Amino acid sequence: VTGHLDDCTCDVETIDAFNNYKLFPRLNELLESDYFRYYKVNLKKPCPFWNDNSHCGVRDCAVKPCPSDEVPDGIRSGSYKYSEAANNLAEECEEAKRLGAVDGSLSKETQQAVLQWTRHDDSSDSFCEADDIYSPDAEYVDLLLNPERYTGYKGPDAWKIWNSIYEENCFKPQNVKRPLASGRGESFIYLSNAHVFSGVCVEKRAFYKLISGLHASINIHLSARYLLQDTWSEKKWGPNVTEFQQRFDEVITRGEGPRRLKNLYFLYLIELRALSKVLPFFERPGFQLYTGNKSHDVEMKNLLLEILHLAKSFPLHFNENSLFAGNKKEAAKLKEEFRLHFKNISKIMDCVGCFKCRLWGKLQTQGLGTALKILFSENLIEKIPESGPSYGFQLTRQEIVALFNAFGRL
Repeated sequence: VTGHLDDCTCDVETIDAFNNYKLFPRLNELLESDYFRYYKVNLKKPCPFWNDNSHCGVRDCAVKPCPSDEVPDGIRSGSYKYSEAANNLAEECEEAKRLGAVDGSLSKETQQAVLQWTRHDDSSDSFCEADDIYSPDAEYVDLLLNPERYTGYKGPDAWKIWNSIYEENCFKPQNVKRPLASGRGESFIYLSNAHVFSGVCVEKRAFYKLISGLHASINIHLSARYLLQDTWSEKKWGPNVTEFQQRFDEVITRGEGPRRLKNLYFLYLIELRALSKVLPFFERPGFQLYTGNKSHDVEMKNLLLEILHLAKSFPLHFNENSLFAGNKKEAAKLKEEFRLHFKNISKIMDCVGCFKCRLWGKLQTQGLGTALKILFSENLIEKIPESGPSYGFQLTRQEIVALFNAFGRL
């Protein structure tokens, strides 16, 4: 993937150099700190859109695995016709349960610190359906112990999630019916950007590209941290090139792959722009990344500000003023539509059957939702006083953790 990005003044090479040599090493260090590695999430929220009729409900599994008593008798009886299928099914369930379990262990010191964090949380969310972090079902998860990687979650359930996102929540030309293939649940099912989007306004194009970029990002993570070897002595995770090619190779995807990757760069630019805009909120002397370790908190705030200043220095930012710039009444209506579509997508994350996938899906949609909230709150951010409360604009700890971790994934 090279060259110019549509709807931007930027190109792929400029982003690569800036990210790989300047920004990413610093960001990585920040995300390993205590403030950013613990994310509170409710993984038990029921799916609001359809009855979850997956095979079973083992609480901490990735794919909904199937206990033997729910496997039909005909399969369990071991008749020659079904035995191979039954064996494969049982193995897949076991593997899914292992791969997808969320590691819920927190150290004693961390448990003390997280009690303090809740005091620093406020709630003013607009683009995302935020978890009720005071719900008894909401728990802190250590993101470093639960990396985003291949979990075995695939098939009709995974396909249903993406299908729902694209078909019902993505702006697209009404006259286009795209072919759907549910054979591989995680496979891409995209419209072609070029000729199809010629009559679609820049805002709707942008929305579609953000979701496509998020989808590309998630699929790259699954391909990059794939279970390559699983023996009693060791598990080996690493890049699965075949998996990556099936999603992004120009020939295999009939020209679509490179466009998906360009949408990933577009998403990067949107979130980078949000980081450059939110600097005044974090620069206030009263703002602290509170964990209880004073010297470490000061050090991490300095690193955070260094990253934000770096984001601001990027030479070819996306110009968000091109969005919602038309007729005031029409623009307001479109912005509200934009917000509700995105809120819906954040709710769909509670329908993801794999808990580890649900965790990272929720975190990344909340991160993007927070970025959009920042971009659409520019006037409020400019008015933030240097000391005292930031009237009109607030970010909770949840939003801050999601914003930076989501950007870290990109």
